[in-house]
Parts: sequence; C-alpha cells; structure tokens
Amino acid sequence: MADAEIVHPREVFDLQGQEAAETAFEEARARSRLHHAWLLTGPQGVGKATFAYRAARRLLGAPADPSRGLLGSSPDHPVSRQMAARAHPDLLVIERVGEDGKPRKVIPVDDARKLGEFFSKSPASAPHRVAIVDAADDLNPNAANALLKTLEEPPPNGVLLMVSHAPGRLLPTIRSRCRRLAFQPLGQDATATFLQARLDITAEDAHRLAKMAGGAPGRAMTLAAAEALVLDDAARAILADLPRVDDAMALSLADRFRGGEGASQFSLLFERLGERVHAFAAERAVMGQGGLDGWARAWETLQRLPREVEALNLDRTDALFTALGELRQAARA
Repeated sequence: MADAEIVHPREVFDLQGQEAAETAFEEARARSRLHHAWLLTGPQGVGKATFAYRAARRLLGAPADPSRGLLGSSPDHPVSRQMAARAHPDLLVIERVGEDGKPRKVIPVDDARKLGEFFSKSPASAPHRVAIVDAADDLNPNAANALLKTLEEPPPNGVLLMVSHAPGRLLPTIRSRCRRLAFQPLGQDATATFLQARLDITAEDAHRLAKMAGGAPGRAMTLAAAEALVLDDAARAILADLPRVDDAMALSLADRFRGGEGASQFSLLFERLGERVHAFAAERAVMGQGGLDGWARAWETLQRLPREVEALNLDRTDALFTALGELRQAARA
C-alpha cells in the first residue's frame, strides 16, 4: 500500500456526503439569517473541519465553484490561497497544534482569549471575520470559559465555526448558544471506494479500514497512515496463538512504541486488540460458551491501560506484557 498522505483540512477543496449540512448553512447565509456560532458535530473524520474551511472561504468572499459542491470554491482564488498560507487577516484558527507545529494535550486559555480581541475588530478585507476552533473538545476548562464569554457577546459580522467530536462533553451553556449541524459517516462501502481512489490498496483492505473507521473517510485515511492494518494483523495473530504468547513478536511490537509516534501506535494496537476481544467474546456468548468473565476482565484491561500509561507516564512495553498476561489467563479459563 502506498503511503497515505494526511492533508490538513485547509488544503481540502472537496467534501462528499455532507450535502444536508452544506444546504442548511447556505440557506441561512442566503437569507441573511447566519447564526454567529455553529457547532459542527459528528464522529471524527467525517469532514467537519473540511466543512469549516469550505464555509470560511465563502464567508471571506471566495465565489462559488459548483463543480466542487454547494460550498465549493476554487483553490486558485486569492481568498483560498491566503487561507492555505494561513495569512488571511479575517480568519483566526484555534487548534491543538501549537505554533511550533507540535500537538499539545489541550488548547490553552491564552489561545481562546484571542477570540475576544479578534472579533472586536472590523473585517479588514472581507464581509465577515471568521474563527475556526478545531476542536472545541480540546479546550481546557479555562479556555472553554473564555470561549463562552465570546458567545455571550455575539460580534457583529463575526462567525464562529466550532468542530466537536463529543459535544456532550462541552459546557451546556456553550451548546445552547450555538446552532448545531450534524455530520454523518459516509458509510463503509463509500469510504472503501474513497480509499481505493487515493491509495494503492486492495478492495479487502479498503473495507477493513472503512470498518475500523466506522465509515468515516478522514479517520480511515489516518488509520491507513498509522499502519492500522499491520497492527490489526498483529492483534489477530496474538489472539489466534493464545494461550501461547510469542515473546519475539511482542518485543517487535514494543519497538513501535518508541519515538514520536510511539504513543499513537501503542493506543492503536490496544484499540485493535480490544475490538477483536469484544467480537470474540460476543461470538462465544451467542454460542453459549463459558469463560466470559476472563475475557471481560481482559477487555477492561485493554481499555484502561492506555489511559493509565498516558496519565502516569508508565512504560508501554510493561503495559503490553501486562495485557498479554490477562489475555493468556482468559484463554486458559
């Protein structure tokens, strides 16, 4: 499989399967009933951030390009080029990636406070000032309160577009002040087609990734780039070999936990193990087979350990062997 290139949503000019959300937004804009704050909700990877940048281009003056959908704009228009270069004076983007290009654990309060100053000014060159928060779920508590202050004082000619993968975690007062647009997964078949159009990948592997991603194309591309198929194959081999554990294979997997991508590889392996254990236990339950308590404990360990490793900075290799020990016990029951 060729490398999966993960493109930032600001550089994406096409969006599939979200026509309902785009129609609702465009109708509000056309009737001059544009709400000052929009909460874009749905699973990760379905196109919420891509929509936000598409909407922002139109709000900042880029004309419609019908060949790219209802909110489509040409990549060659000056507004599109300014946004791609992160140089448009009427656009503010708040995200978890810091100025150094490295992801942070949360969006800090100082970033959220920029919204007040940004919206206090009149548009410099566009009909609106637009801010994108990607994602509102990443705001720390003080940052969420700072954002709420902006929502309580709606700015003239200002539009706030907030991405949220888990809106239930947001302050109720934030949700109540926003108009919500719901985004749905594209579906497994359509996502598999999406992947095959962009990657050198078999139909079987495309459907595996689409299923892992829950029919969310962006999530599927992220999984492909993270070599999720390799880790899923490893998870399948581990379970098939139980109660025996191949220590050499386990140590080889532990090597993936090193370096900058180590944390994500660790979490992804545990995710794949957890999903396969869940499916295996469900099948045993249907067939009336015993030993489910042990598999339930193993599944709980697979869910718990990544959180503890992250919170307490525990050794990932030790955590892997702890999980493998639980799986061995479950297989022997």
